[in-house]
Order: sequence, then C-alpha cells, then structure tokens
Amino acid sequence: MTQDSKPGNERLDAVVAAAQRNRAQREAGYREQALRMYPWVCGRCSREFTRANLHELTVHHRDHNHDNNPPDGSNWELLCLYCHDNEHARYLDQQTADGSGSPGQDSPQASHKALAGLADLLKQKDG
Repeated sequence: MTQDSKPGNERLDAVVAAAQRNRAQREAGYREQALRMYPWVCGRCSREFTRANLHELTVHHRDHNHDNNPPDGSNWELLCLYCHDNEHARYLDQQTADGSGSPGQDSPQASHKALAGLADLLKQKDG
C-alpha cells in the first residue's frame, strides 16, 4: 500500500481540496465585486490598471479579516501587489512593536549571539 492510497490521506486530500475550492470561490466572489465597485487604481500609489495587468491589482481587507466581506465593500480597498505586500508588512511590524506578535503566534526571542566570541578571537590574533 503506497502512502497516497492510505484511507487517512484520501480524507485529508478531500478536506484540503474542498478548502481550496471554497477559498477560490470566496476570493473570486469578493474580488469580482470589488473590481466592479471600485476604479482600477491602486489606493496607495495611484497606479492605474487595464485588463492586461489587472492580475497585479489585489483586494486588501482593511481589518485583515478575509472572511469579513460586506456587500457594500466597506472592508475592501484595491492595492497593487507592491502596496499590498507593504501594507501587510506594516501590519506585522505594528503587531511586533505592540508586543502582540503575529496573530495566534508567540514571537520567540533570539538566544544565540553570533558575534559573542569575536572580541576574544581578535585579541588572540593580535596577541
């Protein structure tokens, strides 16, 4: 019996496939709504988009909750790929600064000091 044919894997594969289908449908739904509702312009850098490069325009959830999709679009803004990445990086930086870390995760502190013995090595070399 191969690993792919185990009964547990079939069930897991079905769950993952269903989750991916549901996510694709949800994203297609709110993306299509947002593209009909708003002009094809990045809300941060004002870059304009056409059908040729529309795939580079994303829907950003202002409250960072991808399941909050009100029909009036009040939780959405259209951002280019670059501004969208920047917005999420700023959000994570703010959470780290507030001490809350990433959602649902504790941020481990670094315990290794990479250059701790460098001064001793330099003294040995000079001495």
